[in-house]
Amino acid sequence: MLAEPLQAPALTYHAHFRCFRGCPGEYSVYDVMYTCPTCGGLLEVHHDVDALRSRSADEWKRLLERRTATSIWPYGSGVWGMREWVMPDLRDENVVSMYEGNTNLFWAERLGREIGLPDLWVKLCGNSHTGSFKDLGMTVLVSVVKQMMASGRSPVRAVAAASTGDTSAALAAYAAAAAIPSIIFLPSGKVSTAQLIQPVANGAHVLALDTDFDGCMRIVKEVTQDNTIYLANSMNSIRIEGQKTVGIEIVRQFDWEVPDWIVIPVGNLGNISALYKGFKLMMDLGMIGRMPRLVAAQAGKANPFYRSFRAGFRERVAIQADRTLASAIQIGDPVSYEKAVQAVVESNGLVEAVTEHELANAAARADLTGMYTCPHTGVALAALFKLIERGEVKSTDRVVVISTAHGLKFTSFKVGYHEGKLNEVESELANPPVYLPADVKVVKETIARKLQL
Repeated sequence: MLAEPLQAPALTYHAHFRCFRGCPGEYSVYDVMYTCPTCGGLLEVHHDVDALRSRSADEWKRLLERRTATSIWPYGSGVWGMREWVMPDLRDENVVSMYEGNTNLFWAERLGREIGLPDLWVKLCGNSHTGSFKDLGMTVLVSVVKQMMASGRSPVRAVAAASTGDTSAALAAYAAAAAIPSIIFLPSGKVSTAQLIQPVANGAHVLALDTDFDGCMRIVKEVTQDNTIYLANSMNSIRIEGQKTVGIEIVRQFDWEVPDWIVIPVGNLGNISALYKGFKLMMDLGMIGRMPRLVAAQAGKANPFYRSFRAGFRERVAIQADRTLASAIQIGDPVSYEKAVQAVVESNGLVEAVTEHELANAAARADLTGMYTCPHTGVALAALFKLIERGEVKSTDRVVVISTAHGLKFTSFKVGYHEGKLNEVESELANPPVYLPADVKVVKETIARKLQL
């Protein structure tokens, strides 16, 4: 009885590639291509919005709500519950899903009260299969590759990505589930042990290169010129289709009300581009009436987008990114620059940068209120603290911070902070363990001091 309303409607929806800059031409999403053949710019997945409007805004809302977390394949996924908006003609048998998405929108009541922002929320995207929001894009990309390979006409035999950690984990897990070989290019010594072991455990071919992320990216672009290896980095706009569901999910969790601000840590800039794309689609379908202001938060040691923003986006900035605790966003030449500029400009958004000291202490402050934040979430929180101090964010605003990964991936960051061993960081909230003899008197005296009894 429940299955019928969840099925795709009789009307067939379509999606195709087109040039983000507006060059003429439409291309199949099942073709091996990443950039416009005319200008070399990024592609985007374009949906037939007129066809999608055949359902009213209220009908779409009811359908998405009925699908949320259902056990009926594949609609229980936070991504595939929106399949008509993501990849409408993908066949069920080719969907590769871990029931990603539908992550907790956490009311950060205590932290919000402390900083004078009672309507503060944290979207816990790290509560996902591989521990980061990258699962949302990878379920779509690997599913598309599976359908390409199943057709018997595609040259693709493997998938590959350059990564600072989370992308590699997501690609390796979803590729393993689909029985597709994966190749991972990591900057040697620049990812956490927890991030390194994930693709290793999932059977990926892991290549640790003596370079940074941007160097890995240059090499993977060359390697994937051979169309037998499919590029899985965010310059592949198929991933954006899954990642855009975060914004849609947030609005659904707020009973279709739009927050005032969304703050997100950025590196390669695909995530903020995806957020904008999700909100733009909801506006086009009449489901919401306004856009939230989007804030791109960067580590000061890897802040090309911030520098470009400060110069009015007059030119694209590329830098040699310095080593930062927020290793997943240690990127100096972001691929999705043009899309991210659109996201910030069209949402009347902002770009902010923070120091190592600021991001580490912001993460520790959040942890003391019950969270367990990754350093990148620390970047977003530190940026928010600055916006509040400057009066940009008002006490009456509803703000969502995107937590992109689970803190358990960054144990060394946590240990280093509480041991006071992080470079350029004064651990203002360090809480190291106290080592004592097994003596009741000493223990009681220590507890009394700690609790100020």
